Parts: sequence; structure tokens; C-alpha cells
Amino acid sequence: MAYDNNDSSPRQMYQGDWKCSNCGASITELPFQPDPSRTGELLCKDCHRQKRSSFSGSRGGFRGGDRGDRGGSFQKQMYQGNWKCSSCGASITELPFQPDPSREGQLLCRDCHRQRRSY
Repeated sequence: MAYDNNDSSPRQMYQGDWKCSNCGASITELPFQPDPSRTGELLCKDCHRQKRSSFSGSRGGFRGGDRGDRGGSFQKQMYQGNWKCSSCGASITELPFQPDPSREGQLLCRDCHRQRRSY
């Protein structure tokens, strides 16, 4: 959803009457055709630029390949706890998500998760 045009070819712009979900500003032109079910998530140029710069600030930007090649390394928030793997019984002390207490019996350690994904 980049607003900057880095190449020499003109970008197709789409006209409409939308509102920024962050500041409420009017949006009359976008560089993409928005999904009608997601128009409540649109950002104006200024809010988009501010959000984009926050990713490259304190957290170092996205990892290359995750959402385009922007360099830097994105640090995912990790959650500390004392859980057990439901498959092998190994201790799990850190997860990249906050587990739902009702599903803690379904957690997998890194090794079991990798094995399951490889099938």
C-alpha cells in the first residue's frame, strides 16, 4: 500500500470518497482499488506515512521478504511463560503469541511444530 512512486511509469490512481480510519480525513484518491469490505481500514497519505515510519524506527523495519524488501530486522514480540508441549511434553518458556488459556493443552514446542508443518 505504498504511496511513493519510485519508478518512472505512472501509477494508476483510483478515485473515490473514503475516510481515513485513523484521523477521519477525506481520501479521494488511492494507488489501489480498495476491497469494499475493508474500506474501514483505509489510511490517508499522512497516516500511512506515519505508520510506515514507525515500523522502520524503534523496531528496525520488516525483514526482507516478509512484506517487501525494506531491510532491517523486525523483532516479533515474545511472551514468557511455563507451558508444556502437548505432543512430546517438552517445556515451553517462550512463544511468539499470547496463548489462549482454554487452548494451552494444544501448544506445541518448536520441534513438534516444525514436524507437523513438514507433512
